[in-house]
Amino acid sequence: MVETPFWKTKTLEAMTPAEWESLCDGCGKCCLSKLEDEDTGEIYWTSVGCRLFDGHTCRCSDYANRLARVPDCVGLTPQNVRTISWLPKTCAYRLVAEGHDLYWWHRLVSGSAETVHEAGISMRGRVRASETDLAEPDDYFDYMLDDEP
Repeated sequence: MVETPFWKTKTLEAMTPAEWESLCDGCGKCCLSKLEDEDTGEIYWTSVGCRLFDGHTCRCSDYANRLARVPDCVGLTPQNVRTISWLPKTCAYRLVAEGHDLYWWHRLVSGSAETVHEAGISMRGRVRASETDLAEPDDYFDYMLDDEP
């Protein structure tokens, strides 16, 4: 008998810390700087990575200390993933919260952490600058993307 995957049977709140962490597909999109229109609330994506983002691995270089080291880093929780408007459409946390299944390229489905990169979903090779490279807030406009990556 094949066991039903935990993300199909548990709520986000009921997941163990290990299950929760395993939901991250490693795309790196959360780690991009985003701009918000103050008047409309619309989110604009950039190709600027957080100072701790490793553009090759698509992982945080100091995950354990990220919230202390990066003041505007958002730690995802079962509570806030339901309210964060900028979570990517492909994000496993968002998908599970909305009652959807994971995509074929997610490592929990494919069995490989590389499929997110092979499918072209991740930011590997697509980050054009680090936030530490930019001196002024207006510099981010040079890195705005037309749509969610």
